[in-house]
Amino acid sequence: MKKSLVLIFCILLMTCSEDKPENIKLTGPVFGTAFNIQYTAEDDVNYITQIDSLFDVVNKSLSTYLPNSDISRLNRNEDVVIDKHFKRVFQASKDIYRLTEGTFDPTIGNVVNAWNFGAEKNKFLTDSTTIDSLVQFVGFNRVGLKNNKIIKPNTSYLEFNAIAKGYGIDLIGEFLESKGVDNYLVDIGGDLRVSGINQERQKPWSVGIDDPNFDGTQSYSKVISLMKGAMATSGTYRKFNLDQDGRRYAHIINTKTGYPSKTNILSVSVIAPDCMTADGYATAFQAMGIEGIKEFLVRHDELKVYLIYEDEEKNLRTLSLNNFPE
Repeated sequence: MKKSLVLIFCILLMTCSEDKPENIKLTGPVFGTAFNIQYTAEDDVNYITQIDSLFDVVNKSLSTYLPNSDISRLNRNEDVVIDKHFKRVFQASKDIYRLTEGTFDPTIGNVVNAWNFGAEKNKFLTDSTTIDSLVQFVGFNRVGLKNNKIIKPNTSYLEFNAIAKGYGIDLIGEFLESKGVDNYLVDIGGDLRVSGINQERQKPWSVGIDDPNFDGTQSYSKVISLMKGAMATSGTYRKFNLDQDGRRYAHIINTKTGYPSKTNILSVSVIAPDCMTADGYATAFQAMGIEGIKEFLVRHDELKVYLIYEDEEKNLRTLSLNNFPE
């Protein structure tokens, strides 16, 4: 009798092991970084061809690094009929611009280029006269959308690099959902969108928040579990330059002054219903300051935020807001 029970147990164990689903895992370069996509699908369908095509479409519409993209042509003041991807990113940017009272502003592009953080390197000199002359053309309120065309002053330069990656992540997530995929993770350069669980581990998706390491090494400040939604992180430690005196200045530009924002915030992670929203607010919050973020979040409980910052003694501190997951 005992031998029979052991045999039945072994058969059940083998059956469970054989039935354990394996994630389809896709990786590769995109948007100047790398993507990591995991999902489970019936018949183990590999969607890499369709996903690569979607990345290509987003680049051709929104990448300032491609000279013949729609946005590059617009910045040369050519006549362009925008596609649905450009329209969605434009409208989402308008919403964040208004709600943050201009802290998030896609017309800051020429100033970003001047500080050597954009697609066009060494285009300008960052003397006060040059910066002041460029800031006068900043203002997303001067840019509109009519009949699938962008209406803007010839002096305006648009870039959506602070939100387009998040949109690309959403687009892949929406594509997978359209194929009946309920369990997936789409990660591009640390920003991500998830749904369901990690079927391979039979657990919610585990996602990490990087420590603010200026030396380029990677370690995790915090690991959380997510089953639905998106998270994006903006860190001043990720993208910075050094001036001639060796002082570090970060890529978050104050849209009012045209100079890099002075902030003690090293990293902002935002959880939102979609990654485009999380991406845009992560950038805006870097420039907003801790007290400004707290005040903003009182009116926006759909956003959950985790901050890593330096106190007055240069010690690292963390702060979770709006019930950011532990």
